[in-house]
Amino acid sequence: MRTLQDRMWAEALGMLARADRAQRQLYQPGDGPAQQAAWEPPVDILDTGGDVLIVAALPGVAREDVKVTLDGADVVLTGARVPPAALRTADIHRMELPQGRFHRRVPLPPGRYDQVSLEMQAGCLYVALRKTP
Repeated sequence: MRTLQDRMWAEALGMLARADRAQRQLYQPGDGPAQQAAWEPPVDILDTGGDVLIVAALPGVAREDVKVTLDGADVVLTGARVPPAALRTADIHRMELPQGRFHRRVPLPPGRYDQVSLEMQAGCLYVALRKTP
């Protein structure tokens, strides 16, 4: 059972994470796609030895609505999460899932890559890049 102190700490950490995301989204330099985006999907970056795997949380986003490009030493994810039709007429009690356009630039670990594969599974986009010697 969680104590009141544990719950308060978890809530404080959640607020800090939300503030950090908002700051990154609002204060990016330039006027490119990132400025037009409403949110950045969270990502994990894993190195398996032979591949670099990027896992992006994109709940409710279809694979065909995501564009993945290589830009120098970065992978760029762009697309949109379309609000559900019920949102137009529903009384909203809580809304935490981001809506609208997203843009995320992910710096790759140093190295060279020669093959990219994409897969959407259980609300996550998996981008695998094969490392070359």
